[in-house]
Amino acid sequence: MEQAIDSIVVIDVNNDVVLFNRAAEQLWGRPRAEVLGRNVSMLVPDYLSPFHDGFIDSNRRTGLNRLVGSSREIPIKQKNGATRWGSMSLSRVKTEGEILYTAFIKDVTEQHIEQEHHRLLSMVADQTDNAIVILDDNWQIQYANNGFTKMFGFAADELIGQQPFALLLPHWTPDNVQSVRNHLTKGQAYCSEELACRRDGRRIWCSVTSNPVLNESGQLMNIVNVLTEITHSKMHEVLQHRMLVALAREEPIATVMEIVCAEIERVAPDVVTSVLRVDEERRLRPLSAPSLPHSYSQAIDGLPIGPKVGSCGTAAYLGETVVVRDIATDPLWDGYRDLVLPLGLFSCWSTPIKCSKGRSIGTLAFYYREIREPSTFHRQLTDVLVPLCALALEREETRGQIRRLAFYDSLTELPNRSLLQAKAELALSEAQRNHHQVAVFFLDIDRFKQINDLHGHPVGDFLLQTLAKRLDQQRKVNDIVGRLSSDEFVLVVPQCDGGQATELAEQLRVMISKSCDINGVAILPSASIGISLFPQDGHDIGTLLHRADTAMHQAKEQGRGRFSFFSHELNQLAIRRQAMERALHEAICTNQLDLHYQPQICMRNNKLHGVEVLARWRHSVMGDISPTCFIPLAEESGMIDQLSLWVIRKACRQLSHWRQRGFSIPMIAINLSATNFHDSKLPEMILRTLRENGLQPDDLTLELTEGVLMDTNPETMETVRKLHDVGVRLSMDDFGTGYSSLSYLRDLPIQELKLDRSFVRDLCSNATSRALSEAIARIGETLQLTVVAEGIEEEGQYQILQRQGYHVAQGYLFAKPLGAADFEDWMREGFSAIPH
Repeated sequence: MEQAIDSIVVIDVNNDVVLFNRAAEQLWGRPRAEVLGRNVSMLVPDYLSPFHDGFIDSNRRTGLNRLVGSSREIPIKQKNGATRWGSMSLSRVKTEGEILYTAFIKDVTEQHIEQEHHRLLSMVADQTDNAIVILDDNWQIQYANNGFTKMFGFAADELIGQQPFALLLPHWTPDNVQSVRNHLTKGQAYCSEELACRRDGRRIWCSVTSNPVLNESGQLMNIVNVLTEITHSKMHEVLQHRMLVALAREEPIATVMEIVCAEIERVAPDVVTSVLRVDEERRLRPLSAPSLPHSYSQAIDGLPIGPKVGSCGTAAYLGETVVVRDIATDPLWDGYRDLVLPLGLFSCWSTPIKCSKGRSIGTLAFYYREIREPSTFHRQLTDVLVPLCALALEREETRGQIRRLAFYDSLTELPNRSLLQAKAELALSEAQRNHHQVAVFFLDIDRFKQINDLHGHPVGDFLLQTLAKRLDQQRKVNDIVGRLSSDEFVLVVPQCDGGQATELAEQLRVMISKSCDINGVAILPSASIGISLFPQDGHDIGTLLHRADTAMHQAKEQGRGRFSFFSHELNQLAIRRQAMERALHEAICTNQLDLHYQPQICMRNNKLHGVEVLARWRHSVMGDISPTCFIPLAEESGMIDQLSLWVIRKACRQLSHWRQRGFSIPMIAINLSATNFHDSKLPEMILRTLRENGLQPDDLTLELTEGVLMDTNPETMETVRKLHDVGVRLSMDDFGTGYSSLSYLRDLPIQELKLDRSFVRDLCSNATSRALSEAIARIGETLQLTVVAEGIEEEGQYQILQRQGYHVAQGYLFAKPLGAADFEDWMREGFSAIPH
């Protein structure tokens, strides 16, 4: 291998470079001609500045002489701005009466980078608070950083060659150890949270991440372990979880406090723990002290709290933490120290447990077997535990109230979902033993939201209370009635077959439909009822509720105020509906839907009035899916806003595109759902979309159903008026099929009525249909509204409507809804299908 030549730089007494060899040219990236005769400071400006008093002085050059005979690294700034590093040794040469200084520089950039890399890695390892431990292939410790020493208290020389499992996790079984080894041997990282043991015996929670290091053959060479202490957060998580689970199970308060004490003594074996309750008479009542003899608890039971009643009685009395470092000498323990000193306990730290009003309702005490004060770790324990103990003790004081909050609905006082399911499971178990049937009725109040919106929530709440009382009065001794949520109730009836369930459903339907007089408001409620039967429809209450819910929706679709039994076919319908819901969500997000366009023709001059925009969906598996199917699905599943936004944006882009290409299209009409108008930001979104596409507000007509205009949501009419005020045209779609009322029609900000196709279908053969369509035309004329007739398929229909004074026609007579390309072809043909 060719040996690299050192760079050589020689300077004279004026600090000018007199020699600059080829290697130096490459190292500095500068040609020799650029350097020779120039001051040496151009080569090492950053390095020279500290030595300006001697390195480049013009007299004795004492600073430079100090560097002669030594070797050091210097930074080298290349011409292109890059930095390299050189190892420089300096010689002083006197020749022909002239003193020269010769610098030999070896390029050590790679070594410098590697050293810096090792230095930084060393800083990462040694300056972090995390513990880092590296094992060899024999699972023995090769290296541990300073963070490990701080965290666990072991000196470095105590660790080398030790097995970490035995050292830190002595409670682990051989199976635990082998499981971790199997993971790492396969090259898989291992992550866990462990309760580790320090050198002094104290337990700490650690987040452990172990990463295997394999050689080229895939054999394990080392394991790099990083341990982060998570004691405080983990204590909170574990203790809170255990206590809240115990509270949810309605465990006795003594059991809950036993959990507290056991967990404390597990993670802090140097502590003896007790929890006392302060009763209504301000006396101490032991709850748990697992490591203290029963005789001690008996001795302090009933002691009144006071300013000198040991650590606990005093802490409860003062409402402050009390630390007694030496029980033998502290006056607070006068008269009581003989109870604990014989037990080998010499210190006691007690913390008051307070209720939300600040009153002491208990104490948490730590006793020690030595004279000492609580550690930081112990203080962290109490910070976590005292609020949880307060919650538990307050729960005990108001147990009856909490029981009702936990298991009963506060509005109706019926069992809530949790208690209902628990009682129902017991009923199913008994029915299974005795081979009986059980009927589950799922009731949903029809149009409850409209009642709330129209009459206010207090009326809605009173209606729910009234119906709950009726259901409760209807039930027999073993029947179970509960409220699931909002307007949903459940009735579980043991020993009830299909025939009996039918009779009961009829009774329920009649009972619920009785008029309710609420603050002078007469309401005729109704409910849709779904029924499932045990065991044929399911063997657990979760399944039976789900299937009764499915049947209820089927009943609601049949016209509300009805009941329906669950069947396999119903279940399949529900499954297909869920699959279609997922598919629709994907179709909207991935732009799989399409828009079709149906022309509207001005009857006066046979010119294009506008284009109605219609969403279409062709699924790769399910094929063409009708809008009458996926639009209601979007409304029920909450996707209608997303779908409508997509339609508006795409339709506006298409209209803009057509106009840019010379197609004369006056406006587009888009049908929106009632829920779209609950969004107060709808006008802003529409205006922004129109501006982005160079369109004006009157280029867009929004078709509303009468249901939108009857909606009592306060946002609805406000949104409608904002759209009208900014110039967007509004059309009432399907007029005549809903709750048409001239009283509200007069005040609505609409410009157009749209006759429903059901009136057009029989125009030629039915005089009543002609009379109705005539009446609607006159309404439009009176209110000065444009009147549109849709669904025109025959020329005779067109002629009748034209004579009656309709302004705009739409239907298959002119064109079916067309894709964008087909609509362009239709436009080019010049409306040849329009009758004259």
